[in-house]
Amino acid sequence: MALNASTTLPYGVDRVAATFIDEDFLRHTSEYVGGTLESFQIDGDVAGAFTTITVRTLPTTRLPEIARKFVGEKLTVTQTEKWDAPTADGSRTSNISLKISGAPLDVTAVQNLVADGGNTRVELEGAVTSSVPFLGGKIAEAAEPMVGKALNIQSQQAQAWLESH
Repeated sequence: MALNASTTLPYGVDRVAATFIDEDFLRHTSEYVGGTLESFQIDGDVAGAFTTITVRTLPTTRLPEIARKFVGEKLTVTQTEKWDAPTADGSRTSNISLKISGAPLDVTAVQNLVADGGNTRVELEGAVTSSVPFLGGKIAEAAEPMVGKALNIQSQQAQAWLESH
């Protein structure tokens, strides 16, 4: 299943990128959806190419009942983001992968922070797949709206965060 989203934030790429890798912001977005930020790590210099690893525990209350029977009341989600160094205009790209413990899903996405004057256009494209024989397509199809919404929350919450910080 495909993930696609785009939004524009009225801030420069450097501020948006800094927000997306701010541990307090990540804690806020985790708690916003009823979860907990378990850990956050940055490997490398954020002025160039670097990697972040974010581990969250999230409730499964919004999953269909059948899915909750398999995964329980909480999911542990490990999000790895491999950020490229900024381009000449400051734009950045992040390759995202999500691993969800106890769920047979793989999520990969590319997030582009595109400099657009003094604004940043956040573009997200990705896919949700499942390795389960026969049922994998149905599992991915059921998970895609929730995964897409979770990834979009970051952009939506960034606007409010930047306005107040």
